[in-house]
Amino acid sequence: MKRTAISALAFAVATLPAFAQEAPNTMLVLDASGSMWGQIDGVNKITIARTVLDDLLATLPENQNLGLTVYGHRTKGDCSDIETLVMPAPGNRADIAAKVAGLNPKGKTPLSAAVIEAARALRHTEEAATVILISDGIETCEADPCAVGAELEASGVNFTAHVVGFDVADPVAQAQLQCLARNTGGTYLPAKNARELSDALATVTKVVEPTPVKIGFSASETFGTATRAVDVVWEIYADSGDIVMDATQTDSGTITLPAGSYVVKALRLSDETQLEKAVTLTDTDKTVHLDFDEPLPEVTLGAPDSGPAGTVVQVTWDGPNGDGDYLDTAVPGAESGQYLTYTYTMDGNPAALRLPAQPGIYDIRYIAADGLQVLATRPVTVTEHQAALSAPASVQIGAVFAVVWQGAGQAGDYLDIALPGAAPLDYVSYAYVADGNPLQIKAPVTPGEYQIRYIVDQDSSVFASIPLTITDVPATLIAPAEATAGQPVTIAWTGPGNAGDWLTITTPDDGPLGYVTYGYTNDGNPLTFNAPDTPGSYVIRYIADGPESRVLTEVPLVVK
Repeated sequence: MKRTAISALAFAVATLPAFAQEAPNTMLVLDASGSMWGQIDGVNKITIARTVLDDLLATLPENQNLGLTVYGHRTKGDCSDIETLVMPAPGNRADIAAKVAGLNPKGKTPLSAAVIEAARALRHTEEAATVILISDGIETCEADPCAVGAELEASGVNFTAHVVGFDVADPVAQAQLQCLARNTGGTYLPAKNARELSDALATVTKVVEPTPVKIGFSASETFGTATRAVDVVWEIYADSGDIVMDATQTDSGTITLPAGSYVVKALRLSDETQLEKAVTLTDTDKTVHLDFDEPLPEVTLGAPDSGPAGTVVQVTWDGPNGDGDYLDTAVPGAESGQYLTYTYTMDGNPAALRLPAQPGIYDIRYIAADGLQVLATRPVTVTEHQAALSAPASVQIGAVFAVVWQGAGQAGDYLDIALPGAAPLDYVSYAYVADGNPLQIKAPVTPGEYQIRYIVDQDSSVFASIPLTITDVPATLIAPAEATAGQPVTIAWTGPGNAGDWLTITTPDDGPLGYVTYGYTNDGNPLTFNAPDTPGSYVIRYIADGPESRVLTEVPLVVK
C-alpha cells in the first residue's frame, strides 16, 4: 500500500504537460504546510512527496527550465511564508532535490499567493509559463483560488496552472483546486488510489500529447489603390530568440509549430524593409499577414497645351516606366482604363501620342499598369482640324479614280464610299490614306448616289465627306448560241472594261461569283476561252468586279 500512494503522486506529476518536450518555463509549487505531516498508509505525505519528486527529477531533461517555490515551511500561522527556493533554470535538479529534502512542514496553506509568486518568478506576463501545484488541502489565508486563476489567465502569456490534489478529501478544498486549474486552462488531478489515478491519466493523456498548430504566413504590397505580390524572405523566431524557421523565400506558406509565442518576420527583397508580428499559438491555427507599403512614384508630364484633332504630339515624361505603363488621352474625370488614345512608355521618351479626333478639353495621363492607376495628368485643348476632300462629282460603276484629301493622315485613317446617312463602319469600298495622296479608290458597281468620306480610325468618326454619283454603263455580249464541249468560244463584248471585270460561262442558277470557265476583259476583245467540258445549257455573263460583284448582262449558250 505504501508503494501505491507514492506511485499515484509520481504518475500524476510526471505526466503533466509542463514536462512535455519544448515545455515552457515551469515552477513546482510544493505544499510544506503542517498538514503534510499527515500519513497515507503509514507514511508521512512530505516523505512521499520527497521520494516522488526525487524520482521525477531524475527523469526530466536537463535542459528543462525548472524552479521550486514552497510555502508553510518556516513559521506557523504566517500567510506570507512563501519562498522561491530555486529560480527556473536548466541543470538544477540536484539543487531542487536538496531543497525539497530539507523542508520541515510547519505553517499555513497560502496556496493562492504561492501560485502568484511562482507566476511572477516565471515572468508570466512576458512569456509562456506553467505552474504545477502540489497541495493536500484548502486555502487557509483568505484568498480565492478561483479568482487568482482567472486573473493570472487574463494577465499571462499562455499561463497554465496544473494542480495535484494530494490526499484531498474535503469537497470544498477539491472545488477550490479544480477551479484554479480550470480557470487557467490547466488540469486537476487527484492522487489518492489506483482507480482515480487511472481516470486522471486518461484526462492527462489528452493534454500531454502536444497538438501541432499550423501558422500560415503571407505578404503583400500596397501600391496606391493596388495590392500586389511582393518578394520576401521569411523567418520565424521563438520567444526565446531561437529561430524555428530559417530564411525562406516565398510569397506565402504554412508551418506547423508547438503552442507558444513567436515572432514572424518578413524582409522585402527590393529594399530590405522588414516587418514583423508577434503571435501566440494556443490550440487553433492562425494566419499572419504582413502588408508592405510602396508609395506611388512622382511623375511629371510635358506636352503642348493644344493641338489639332487627330494629330500626333510629343509628350515627355518622367516616371517609373513600369512594365505595361502607358500614356493616354481621356475625357477629364474618366476612370483609369477609359481612354481615347494611348501609347506605351517603353516605346520612347518623348512619346508620340495621338490627340482625340473631336475638338474639346481633354487630359493627357500617365497610367501605371499595375492597378491601372493615374500617376499624373495635364490638360490639353484639342482644336478643329482642317479636313477637305476633292474628287470627281460623278464616275462610272467600278471605276478606279483619284481622291485628294486633307486631314490628320494617321495610320489607320481611311477614305470610303458609302450610301448617304450610312454609319461610319458601313461602307461599300475603302482605301487607307497611308497608301497615297491623291488616293486611288474603286467605285461601287451599283449606280446611285453615294458619299466619299474621310474616316478617323481612332474613333471611327466621319472627319469630312463629299457627294459622289455613280453612273451605270451598259454591257452587251455577242457570242454563238452553241459550242462544242471543251472547245474555244469567241465572245465580243461592250461594257465598263474595268480592271477585274470578267466574262464567265456558268449554269443559269449560279450566283454572280459562280463560273465553270472564265476570262478577264482586259485580256482582249473579242475574248476567247474554252466552253465547259460537260454538255448542257449555260449562260455567258459580263461580271462587273467590285466589293459587290454585279451581273451586267448575260446570253444563253448550249454546249454539245
